[in-house]
Amino acid sequence: MEQYILAHDLGTSGNKATLYNLEGGLTASLVRDYPTYYPHNGWVEQSAEDWWEAVCASTKSLLEESGVSPSNISCVCFSAQMMACLLLDGDGVPMRNALIWADTRSAEQERYMLGRVDMRAGYRITGHRLGASYSAAKLLWVKEHEPEIYQKADKMINAKDYIVYKLTGRLMTDYSDASGTNLLDIGTKRWSGELLEAFDIRGALLPDLYPSTHVAGGVTPAAARLCGLVEGTPVVVGGGDGSCACVGAGVVQPGSVYNVVGSSSWVSMAATQPYFDPDMRTFNFVHLDQNLYTPCGSMQSAGYSYNWFRSTLCGEEIAAANIAGVSSYKILDRLVERSPAGARGLLFLPYLLGERSPHWDLDARGAFVGLGISSEKGDMARAVLEGVAFNLKIILDILGKYTRIEDVILIGGGTKGRTWLQIISDIWQKELKVPQYLEEATSMGAAICGGVGIGAYSDFLVAEKLNKTVDVIVPNPENAEIYSRLYRVFCRAYQQLAPIYKDLADVSRG
Repeated sequence: MEQYILAHDLGTSGNKATLYNLEGGLTASLVRDYPTYYPHNGWVEQSAEDWWEAVCASTKSLLEESGVSPSNISCVCFSAQMMACLLLDGDGVPMRNALIWADTRSAEQERYMLGRVDMRAGYRITGHRLGASYSAAKLLWVKEHEPEIYQKADKMINAKDYIVYKLTGRLMTDYSDASGTNLLDIGTKRWSGELLEAFDIRGALLPDLYPSTHVAGGVTPAAARLCGLVEGTPVVVGGGDGSCACVGAGVVQPGSVYNVVGSSSWVSMAATQPYFDPDMRTFNFVHLDQNLYTPCGSMQSAGYSYNWFRSTLCGEEIAAANIAGVSSYKILDRLVERSPAGARGLLFLPYLLGERSPHWDLDARGAFVGLGISSEKGDMARAVLEGVAFNLKIILDILGKYTRIEDVILIGGGTKGRTWLQIISDIWQKELKVPQYLEEATSMGAAICGGVGIGAYSDFLVAEKLNKTVDVIVPNPENAEIYSRLYRVFCRAYQQLAPIYKDLADVSRG
């Protein structure tokens, strides 16, 4: 009988449940949404019970719709959103909603942390800047504003850790998720006693650490009744979504690089050691392979920039697309293709949501620079796509100081647009490899992790075979010079506008 691996990907908007056979074939997939709560401006919360209900419901539905018997599930494994703060009491019951990665209420706690530990020292310990986005600052917010919850809390965990607990009754986390807390010593893969002491956080709150491939246990009888799995089915811990995407993309050997082209975007790689950028522009997670790391740089508004342009300025194209029954992006691509490389000297700075890598500037904003009377909508559309590629090139160049980068694997929904891929390839002057599974790479990474955990695969190198390259984009050398010149201008444009961004932010804040 054919065996399958069940992978759950607990994202921001819902849980994606996916079945793969052991040859890497995608058998079935579905998504079960759950709500996000916004009690106040900047507060972003989710219920752990909503996560659990989504996992149970999606498991039952997936098995029923695929016709796969629960007895044919070799194991369950997980990918999930990172950098959350979920507090459990001594009975494993959530004490409040989880503060998820997007929650930004902890600015004051970030200042407290930086008052206790120098930013550079924190970066060297954790592989990340110390900041409000991470679990530590969120935990400190609870400690200050909800002290009764903090005092009674038994453990702080992340999303997938709660599901593993509900399935097996065992509390733990993996190195990749732990590396997104601002509390892990990324070199030793142990909780940092130095940071716990400096931030006055109880070390007992942190769960035991394991490799992502660790078999947490078997599905309990109670969990089996709720989710439709067979009692005793092995549950493999899994990892954070970024590390799972890395494996799913086939980035499992040192020096291999990938880029996720989605609403946001990041460039990451596999490495034997963390890469500590002298200017702290990039950061590091632990790979699903416990012997590797994933140096990374992430920008906020990639596909979001193009979507904003389309939604705000392209009503005519959207209407035409609706009449023709095609995607409005296809119509926009035709406009882009009529504009030459460099968009006739028009630049777009894609900082609509502020920026993480490379600038770490919350005040940064989007800008068209170089608009003229002859500028056309196609030039503007092309400038948006080029601006995202220019910003990602900065990240790629930073990682390129660590290792020579020959080519880049691309995954994510944005890879469906061939026009954009050619622009990216031309600006980077790199070959782009497009694998078979694009939007499923994260769940495939979780499935491979599960397979390694139960011994179905000998190691993570199997990822290169299970998600094979199906297309290669080759850079056009004729565009190399114009893009090289514009890239230098693009980098200078941000530096010149940075003080203006701050002034504008001061005005908007009153």
